[in-house]
Amino acid sequence: MDFATYFPIWDKLTPAQQKKIEDATYFREVPKGMVLHSGETNCLGIVLIESGQLRAYSISSEGREVTLYRLFEMDTCIFTASCAMPNIMFDMVIEAEKDSEVMVIPPDVYNAVLMESAPLANYHNQVISSRFSDVMWMMEQIMWKSFDKRLAAFLLEESALEGTQSLKITHEKIANHMGTAREVVTRMLKYFQNEGLVKLTRGAIELVDEKRLRALQED
Repeated sequence: MDFATYFPIWDKLTPAQQKKIEDATYFREVPKGMVLHSGETNCLGIVLIESGQLRAYSISSEGREVTLYRLFEMDTCIFTASCAMPNIMFDMVIEAEKDSEVMVIPPDVYNAVLMESAPLANYHNQVISSRFSDVMWMMEQIMWKSFDKRLAAFLLEESALEGTQSLKITHEKIANHMGTAREVVTRMLKYFQNEGLVKLTRGAIELVDEKRLRALQED
């Protein structure tokens, strides 16, 4: 595989450092729904996503989920190597949202190169900062943006990701993404349907008026 596509600083590593990573990295198939990392599991390592889609989320003490960010093809997942980041003090769950194929760099190998290479350390910190920005943006949305606008944005994002206006997703799954109760999602979707924005069928949500959903999102 071409590690330079995942690490822009790859050519700044020494040949010995590159070989150490290349020799240790292994391939793994991850079926949809499989948890790659949680606060209760061992430190997996750095995950390089070749195909598929991962979801990072947090769980409240009441068991309510909220999606923090998603990872796609060619993304790098660093938080699956939390043992390489001893100062990270919060739990995050990372699971496969779709059948995925990933490459894994073992944490001990990655950490050894990280300690030797200033370019890799700088890139590592940049990725962490970017992910924390994603998390803070999501928290701001939850705290300050009304639920109808958040739901409109979520439906539009799902439609773009799946390439269809007919979304095969349950109200429970939407609630898990958005950190709320299923009943809240159901009530708002019924309101959207009454307003002619969506059409609800068994096991699916059809986006009827994307233009108005986008206007609601951006209002």
